[in-house]
Amino acid sequence: TLPWPRRRFGGSSVFQTVPALNQYWHPWLLGARAEGYAVLGDEKWDLDGAQVYGEKNWGKGGFPESWWWGQAQGFADPEACVAFAGGQVHSGPLRTEVTAVVVALPGGPVVRLGNPVTSPVRATVTDETWSLQGRNRRWSIEIEAASPIGSAHVLPVPLPAERRNVPGAIEHLAGSMSVTVRERGKTVWSGESRLAALEHGGLDRARAELDRRGADSAATDGPPLL
Repeated sequence: TLPWPRRRFGGSSVFQTVPALNQYWHPWLLGARAEGYAVLGDEKWDLDGAQVYGEKNWGKGGFPESWWWGQAQGFADPEACVAFAGGQVHSGPLRTEVTAVVVALPGGPVVRLGNPVTSPVRATVTDETWSLQGRNRRWSIEIEAASPIGSAHVLPVPLPAERRNVPGAIEHLAGSMSVTVRERGKTVWSGESRLAALEHGGLDRARAELDRRGADSAATDGPPLL
């Protein structure tokens, strides 16, 4: 396994010290190998050697009003792992937009960007594209990802205060992602994956997508159109 290497802060960095935020994020497992199998109807899939990733989300109010997320392995070098998460976070009068990016470099360090002052990340997200650029004094990371909206699932998210689920996550499970990491301007790793998980979330956005598909806007399982 490749667990998160730092003891003091996780993926949300200093934001994890701010109490009562609506959302926190931590990619606690940046790589592992599976053993076992899955049975789907009459098919049995061998999962031995499959790559594994694990993260945790928590917060006072459930998911933000709007968010974006991505994660990929399946690069040419199996040690590489990329994850990002962003959205509108708030606690009382504090309200801001933050994106964090984490890259586990093959055989090297884990690089995290996303502190608004020291390592800001700019994210431009549409229904089908995710474009992120972040940097600090030492590192810079560029991510470009894409997947057609018709291939996405519309999946549920919880409303903790109401103890129920509602459609909220537009989820792609096999998008494309290209990543470039530079150290002091020199490219130290770049890679492409065709197995990127990509998400653009929001309750209004999910309802609009279900309406576009002619599905029940209260459904919590909107399958892909393709």
